[in-house]
Amino acid sequence: MNHPMPPSPGTTEVVTTHSVFGAPCWVSLTSRDLPATEAFYTAVLGWRWRSAKLGDKFRIALAGGAPVAGIAAVASMWQMAVAWTPYFAVASANEAAARAQERGGTAAVGPISFPPGRAALLADRDGATFGIWEGELITDWETWRRAAPAFIRLHTRDAFDAAIFYGEVLEWAAAGPGCCEVHYEGEEVVLRSGGDVVARIESGALEAAPDPTIRPHWQVHFTVADVSAAARVAERNGGSVLTESTEEAVLRDPDGAQFTVTSRTER
Repeated sequence: MNHPMPPSPGTTEVVTTHSVFGAPCWVSLTSRDLPATEAFYTAVLGWRWRSAKLGDKFRIALAGGAPVAGIAAVASMWQMAVAWTPYFAVASANEAAARAQERGGTAAVGPISFPPGRAALLADRDGATFGIWEGELITDWETWRRAAPAFIRLHTRDAFDAAIFYGEVLEWAAAGPGCCEVHYEGEEVVLRSGGDVVARIESGALEAAPDPTIRPHWQVHFTVADVSAAARVAERNGGSVLTESTEEAVLRDPDGAQFTVTSRTER
């Protein structure tokens, strides 16, 4: 694949991945119809928008004035899947991509330069897609963390096997400052950064399942004040509800991208 990357988390602010390496630092959505995507997420999550440096098919989503996500209306043009993808901060994109490939993962795109950084789109050895980013971040990491995404969760075949893969690729539990801590809590693997839960890994997904919601994948969770209200708004605006409880609902936007709204902060 030689597709350009989705919106990158780079800007001119000097907040680098060297201070938070291994942690999720951005989420990006590929879509087909930018105005429809903007309208849907504005209705469901209350986002506002600003332009991105990569062109008129790209937007940065804002929550309370803070950048929280990137949107790229390029799924049809570049023949990419419509999906939310988390990006992880790494000290070196080249080295992280090499480590992923050495351990059975694949590189779909990159690493390639997106000044002021470098990015790559990878897949783990069970097929779950994720991104890596080296360089300056779009905003202060704590501001981004507290503005929208509650956390991300990997649904995979074997949580402990996946934790070994990601731990080695992203240097979790390394000795340096800013590294992530890995905890085993029951049947889940929990990733913490600065004491906050930033990711969870759970077993149970099926490698060759025909339903993409059952295959290994990263699920992005966004906090909302009222889960039921968000689900109803999603339905009225062309989305669908896959599962729903009082604490969270798994939604699908009109393009087919899956995400979760949750009332939990996981902190």
